[in-house]
Amino acid sequence: MLTREEATIRIQQLREILSENNRLYYVENAPVMSDFEFDALMKELSGLEKQYPDLVTADSPTQHVGSDLSAAKSGGREFARYRHRYPMLSLGNTYDISEVVAFAERAAKSIGNAFSYSCELKFDGTAICLTYRKGVLFRALTRGDGTVGDDVTENVRHISNIPGTLSGTGIPDEFEIRGEIYMPYKAFDRLNAERERDEDPPFANPRNAASGSLKLTDPAEVGRRGLECTLYHMLGENLPFETHDQALCAAKSWGLPVSDKRRICRNISEIEEYIDFWDNERKFLPFATDGIVIKVNELPYQRELGYTAKFPRWAVAYKFKAEQAVTKLLSIDYQVGRTGAVTPVANLDPVQLSGTVVKRASLHNSEQMTLLDIRIGDYVYVEKGGEIIPKITGVELSMRGTDVTFPHFPDRCPDCGSLLVRDEGEARYFCPNTDGCPTQIKGKLVHFISRKAMNVIAGDATIEQLYNLGLVKTPADFYSLTKEDLLRLDGWKDRSAQRFLDSLAESRKVTFDHVLFALGIRYVGESTARELAAYFRNIDALAAASREDLLQVEDIGEVIADSLTAYFKDAKHIEMISRLKSAGLQFETEQAGGPVSDILEGKTIVISGNFSVSRDRMKQLIVSHGGKNSSSLSGKTSFLLAGEKPGPEKMKKAGLSGIAVISEQDFMKMISTGESGRKPADRNGSMQLTLFQETEGK
Repeated sequence: MLTREEATIRIQQLREILSENNRLYYVENAPVMSDFEFDALMKELSGLEKQYPDLVTADSPTQHVGSDLSAAKSGGREFARYRHRYPMLSLGNTYDISEVVAFAERAAKSIGNAFSYSCELKFDGTAICLTYRKGVLFRALTRGDGTVGDDVTENVRHISNIPGTLSGTGIPDEFEIRGEIYMPYKAFDRLNAERERDEDPPFANPRNAASGSLKLTDPAEVGRRGLECTLYHMLGENLPFETHDQALCAAKSWGLPVSDKRRICRNISEIEEYIDFWDNERKFLPFATDGIVIKVNELPYQRELGYTAKFPRWAVAYKFKAEQAVTKLLSIDYQVGRTGAVTPVANLDPVQLSGTVVKRASLHNSEQMTLLDIRIGDYVYVEKGGEIIPKITGVELSMRGTDVTFPHFPDRCPDCGSLLVRDEGEARYFCPNTDGCPTQIKGKLVHFISRKAMNVIAGDATIEQLYNLGLVKTPADFYSLTKEDLLRLDGWKDRSAQRFLDSLAESRKVTFDHVLFALGIRYVGESTARELAAYFRNIDALAAASREDLLQVEDIGEVIADSLTAYFKDAKHIEMISRLKSAGLQFETEQAGGPVSDILEGKTIVISGNFSVSRDRMKQLIVSHGGKNSSSLSGKTSFLLAGEKPGPEKMKKAGLSGIAVISEQDFMKMISTGESGRKPADRNGSMQLTLFQETEGK
């Protein structure tokens, strides 16, 4: 059992990891963690919060569902948002059948009468809420944050099996019906083949493809993606149904797509039988499914059982464990990434897994190879956790033959021949020839033009040709390319060359934080680039910052600080940035909402709670008015900025330390005073502060 201090640290770590992976999963459609790994961390966090309930905060991932709300405009269009009439919650889930048994026992104890369960496939797609009025599709909303969703009605109208108008009898004047939009394997394979042909990165799995497709700005393109929908939950006032199954049967009779795979079960034995059947049969389905949903069938009992803050108490999801296969390891390649990390990749005898043929799988690093005690020629276990990235999880030693060979991790870069190095505490070996290793150079160029960086229309094959022809060696070289240069590329015509040049011209509008991320500085990811851009505001201030200056930025530790100082000490990098400046790229943060003031200069501020705008926006406001953000209270803290439901520990510590606590309203008054040209108040000055009194339950 962790001590309170240890639990506080671990809770913060888990919340950061889970929040970031929620963002990657729901918003970016680019998950890096399997569902199993995510759920295990969520379970750990939930356990710690139960152990120390006073550490629970409103912004904890255990207290709300992940959000798929669009973070910004996409292609010039922003989705309207509407509040859900009924909260759109997620489901509690488990990988352990004993927890399903416990769910059934709790339900039986609470209800006290005979009842049944509706067991259904858990479709692996993106959630949707449809509203029908007078039998006509009125609105379609994504889950969003569970309270507010993005309006994707026009896109949904182009999904072939969602009717615009219902037919039949007994249709309520208005009702909602919720379900999942998914992409069948056949459409998924076709889409990825097209993307590879166009040099676009392929989608990792059908779920990501479905979510990304639903948010396209061209409804006609949504229709071409081959999306389908299955609906599984109806809501409305005074609906004439006694059971969930009756409601779905009615929906089907009106022309709505309802799964024919569900089954009514009377006891836990029938539930287990249903789970066992589909754990095997799912391999033959034409779409992805990652589990079984078990619901109390009788609607009055659903209402009686009610909800937690995040889940309905009348339903639970049993998640299938990652599908696994055994196949032969044919050989191992050693790949160099853009940061110089050398990764072993296994070449496998092709095997069917989660709807796709797997031929390659990462072995991560030399330590993982040693841990697995792997040999070339071995038969290995391969799985796709959450149907994302194939990985080798073990070796079947009983099948090891006499002809296997021991793999030798290289001591030199397989590309440029430089002696590999491994930093203290690192599991991976790196090629130190960052600006001379061809694979690293090409990797940095691909990263620079990627969608999350400069968003230039090109791919790996284009970079390979540009590099081999000597046309591009650094990112700055892109902006010197001419149409004549591009017409030297195989298969390129005037139209494709102009499209590329137009894309380059558009990239000059990309904001400073994206440009900073595009530079490919080691350890500087998207969120770190945003923090640095907001704090320093321009590249010159960042380049001139000392190690100590960098460590003042929230979430910047010694490793990132050392990487940044080393990067900006290199004359080649400074010269490249100078060329990029001359090309017109944005190396300064534009300040929105009026001129920047210095009213918060010299002040270190900690924020806690929920605000009328996002927490990131509050942090930006602090920085734009000269202040510094900090994640923890200390003797340097000027004041605690508290929104609704601030963290009880921070409130208590602020009170004990004599640190002022101000409300969002007074903070907004403070910065508006600065913008109007009045003198700022110092920490002990005349600015009126609203002090929060600690109350029970906060």
